Amino acid sequence: MARLLAIYHIRCDARSADERAQAIAIEQSVEMPLAAIDDTHVLSEIVGRVEGVREIGSELFETRVSLSVETVGRDAGQLVNMLFGNTSIHDDVVLHDAEFPDETAAIFGGPRHGLDGLRQRVGAGRRALTCSAIKPQGLPPAKLAEIARRFADGGIDYIKDDHGLADQSYSPFAARVTAVAAALRGSAAHYVPSITGDLDAMRVQIAAAREAGIDTVMVAPMVSGVSNFQRLVADNPAMAFLTHPSLAGAARIAPPFHFGGLFRMFGADAVVFPNYGGRFGYSAETCRLIAKRSLDQRAGLRPCVPVPAGGMSRERVAEMLEFYSTDIMLLIGGGLLEARERLTAATAAFVAEVHGWKAR
Repeated sequence: MARLLAIYHIRCDARSADERAQAIAIEQSVEMPLAAIDDTHVLSEIVGRVEGVREIGSELFETRVSLSVETVGRDAGQLVNMLFGNTSIHDDVVLHDAEFPDETAAIFGGPRHGLDGLRQRVGAGRRALTCSAIKPQGLPPAKLAEIARRFADGGIDYIKDDHGLADQSYSPFAARVTAVAAALRGSAAHYVPSITGDLDAMRVQIAAAREAGIDTVMVAPMVSGVSNFQRLVADNPAMAFLTHPSLAGAARIAPPFHFGGLFRMFGADAVVFPNYGGRFGYSAETCRLIAKRSLDQRAGLRPCVPVPAGGMSRERVAEMLEFYSTDIMLLIGGGLLEARERLTAATAAFVAEVHGWKAR
């Protein structure tokens, strides 16, 4: 029977490492004393197996636990549950990574469009993609549409909703999509509205976006639920999905696996994550690993686009391109919006720097 491999980092003393590893294997599989199980199939196939424990730092151990693929079914939520459900409640454990057999990755399918697809939509060739966000929330649709038009006039590739925009009274989803789509008609820019609410609401919103000629949307999988995200991707194969990291810091899952592993496998074509040196505390090495995991050849999945964000500025464009190279989407929001009446000129300068960048 096929098995997946979950990799945990545990903080404990050396005397406790093996015991903690075994406890995780049981917690993440049968969640009961083995002495109480008399079914041979459960004992031989379903119970988690400790495949290795090694010290990787002072009182820090890597534990590798194999789990039956059969326990996952075909559901993204159940996969996350089997990998880290109850164990996430223990504050000494981090889900560092996981290795999946190809048949498991094929169940979820990964990006339907990915890096190449998002480049083709805007005719980007091999260069980096550009993106910004319409904000702040609280503005009516007409004002948000005007901001989007000014971004488009500056030549940007993708214009996404700020993740705080939902279906609020001051900017209803349907009215916002209609206004922004109309403002961008005739331009090369692609609008990426934020899809929110319960599954029924998100389905209605995607249908409205499609009706308006939109081919890319944004979802925050940890807010909407990874199973709902999986269903939206499966039901809308022509739609590209950009994922937002909201709430992704609420669980101890290593960011490279969270964004470049799970979100990618569940169908993200592009993954937004907090860049080093911005408003959040990710290190440069963590960001490098997120980008690498998003793009690497793994289980037949298409590469998805890394999208570093969170307080980025035009002054850092060359640095970020040097760091990540061009298989990336650069997202600058507030750093462009602070140009106010010069927004189009600031956007054009950002776009020109990205288009003209050559590796040293």
